[in-house]
Amino acid sequence: MGAELRRIDGRPVLRFERVLAHPPAKVWRVVTEPPELAHWFPAAVEIEGREMRFSFPDEVLTDVIDPTSTGEVLELDPPRVFAFRWSTDVLRFELLPHERGCLLVFTAVLGAERGAARDAVGWDTCLAALEARLDDRPFSGGGEVLGAIERYTREFGLDTGRFEDGVVRFVRDLVWRPLDEVWAVLTGGEGGREAGIGTAAGAGAGTAAEARAGAEGAAAGETGTGVPVRATNPHVPAGPLVERTPPRVLVFDSPTGRVRWEFRADPERGTSVELTHALTDPAFAPQALAAWHAHLELFFAATFGEVRCPWPERRVAELVEHYGS
Repeated sequence: MGAELRRIDGRPVLRFERVLAHPPAKVWRVVTEPPELAHWFPAAVEIEGREMRFSFPDEVLTDVIDPTSTGEVLELDPPRVFAFRWSTDVLRFELLPHERGCLLVFTAVLGAERGAARDAVGWDTCLAALEARLDDRPFSGGGEVLGAIERYTREFGLDTGRFEDGVVRFVRDLVWRPLDEVWAVLTGGEGGREAGIGTAAGAGAGTAAEARAGAEGAAAGETGTGVPVRATNPHVPAGPLVERTPPRVLVFDSPTGRVRWEFRADPERGTSVELTHALTDPAFAPQALAAWHAHLELFFAATFGEVRCPWPERRVAELVEHYGS
């Protein structure tokens, strides 16, 4: 059974259930004792009284990841409930009797909703490792990550854009990617020698001169206006470059309005991108929403090293219908 995303008191909550073929007392040890947690929990855990400390001793320090964090035990009712705060998240393990052994109900109250898909995949993997520990068998890993995050992103509606006050807006989680890395994906990497996402030359060109300029720019990772190919798409042709502040902000004008890419790194919530498009014509909103929705799907995959071509016109058409309804 996969994760469910709910809202309780205005906060996003992931909920998981697992039927475990083991008595509650055995499961209790595995979910509460630090030597057992080391086999499946994502961080090293130290518990002293009600105080808790979490660390990632093997993690490379970046502008995103904080290698240490603190928490506290909130509820301890052996062998039924163990709840604690980890940084801004609250985790709760409840063990219930079951005819096959034990029902584990695990909930994670998140500090931010945008990372719920990534967190759901991570906890699915951790719970699989927990089951392997209980069964006394090796754990071989959680499988393919990109597709799993994409499925939860769609299921939870985290890929949906909004149109308010003349502005199309998307906010997408980019896991824990360093800012320099996601900026390189947007701009074509060192030397800018890669083609656009989903299309060989990025935004469409109209005249023969524009086509030649676009082809020359594509070879250098840029459109004829100096805007990176990967920042545009066939539905939003690039105009003049307005701002380029690596590795955070890229702004350009288009005949359809001003586009702004902004990347943020938060040590507790990870990396994200906010894309806004201030439209010159509100009637273009369904097409803009559809184009950027598809574009950000391709961009997210590219941050995992998977560049998908050609541009998904059928997907865009489906999304135009969705946003226009």
